[in-house]
Amino acid sequence: MDLDFTKVPTPCYVVDERLLIKNLEILKKVEEEAGCRILLATKAFSMYETFPLIAQYLSGVTSSSLHEARLGYEEMGKEVHIYAAAYKEEEFDKIMHYCNHIVFNSFSQWNKYKEKVKAAGKTISCGLRINPEYAEVETEIYNPCAPKSRMGITLEYFEGEDLEGIEGLHFHAMCEQNSDTLERILKVVEEKFGAYLHQMKWINFGGGHHITRADYDLEKLIKCIKHIKETYDIEVYLEPGEAVALNTGYLVSTVLETLHNDIDIAILDTSAACHMPDVLEMPYRPQIIGSGLAGEKAYTYRLGSATCLAGDVIGDYSFDAPLKEGDRLVFCDMAHYTMVKNNTFNGINLPSIVLYSEKEGFKIIKSFGYEDFKSRL
Repeated sequence: MDLDFTKVPTPCYVVDERLLIKNLEILKKVEEEAGCRILLATKAFSMYETFPLIAQYLSGVTSSSLHEARLGYEEMGKEVHIYAAAYKEEEFDKIMHYCNHIVFNSFSQWNKYKEKVKAAGKTISCGLRINPEYAEVETEIYNPCAPKSRMGITLEYFEGEDLEGIEGLHFHAMCEQNSDTLERILKVVEEKFGAYLHQMKWINFGGGHHITRADYDLEKLIKCIKHIKETYDIEVYLEPGEAVALNTGYLVSTVLETLHNDIDIAILDTSAACHMPDVLEMPYRPQIIGSGLAGEKAYTYRLGSATCLAGDVIGDYSFDAPLKEGDRLVFCDMAHYTMVKNNTFNGINLPSIVLYSEKEGFKIIKSFGYEDFKSRL
């Protein structure tokens, strides 16, 4: 690690441009070798300071709301796709302005808006989200194909419907998984919806592909994409979010206080609930540079925040030396699902956003204060 984190304010997110480029090069390789199109899912990573860089490698963005679509349109300027479980009627004209692909969650949504799309005065490719009713996602909150899911159309409700005007199908059945999972999902998709794919211009494999992880099987992914392209003469899209920013960022924190209540405790200026909510939602234990598991090193601490939420605890970590006020702790893999999900509960300030590049070093992109807290209320 060659970054001097003492040179940045805390708390702050730091994205290392060099690591981002490394991921983008992998994704570009997949695009070129498989002949597919890869989109950034802005629901995971919306640091638009990096969008011009990302645009050099990827085909565009995919969004889940009007605001995300506008951000992608204005800051990246390439393809803009959108999917939502339902669209607000008063927003739909603006959605059509910003998007060139719109995916509908049901035939009723498609039938409600299809005349608007036809009269839009621009070419908009429309698709339907299907639910293959198969996934290997263990954490239920992240399983879009769980029983009674609101996401996508199952085969039972797809058969016999009019597909005139529909050019693509979209599915999302993965979460942080490898290409062997995709291979099994595609078999189910083909078994259930293969006959319809021959009528389509494109298919979107959704997100959840951990393409830039070290053990990811790129060759199997490329094989899967080529199989679908060649079998159905169809364009293939993927829309990873996490894979774009995986292992590219950090959250830098300062120890405010240490105390003891049966165990040693350290209070940080960083909050799991406010700054990295997936630690509580997923849940998971982020890595801290230089730390170990509880009991692994000489000094073990329970790390918590200064908020009033009793459960705002990051986890138990051990260190080679006792923690003291002013020490800096650096959490790893903090680019995705952090900036996009953080909040100002308790009036806790949002972390600054910092970009590191070889050319400019640390560059503070944005800092936050009272007005940012007040303006949300």
